[in-house]
Amino acid sequence: MTRAPPDRLFEEAAFVAYHFNWDHDTVMSLPHRERERWCAEISAINERINEEGER
Repeated sequence: MTRAPPDRLFEEAAFVAYHFNWDHDTVMSLPHRERERWCAEISAINERINEEGER
């Protein structure tokens, strides 16, 4: 198993915590792949919202 680089880890944690208002321990307890998935899902939601706002 490989570990995410520290900068990437902080980026993922901040992104998920900001958007879901999850505490540090909750975010850090997620496996890296799951945090990546949450980041992707949040990004997709934000993109859809932004596209709808442009109409």
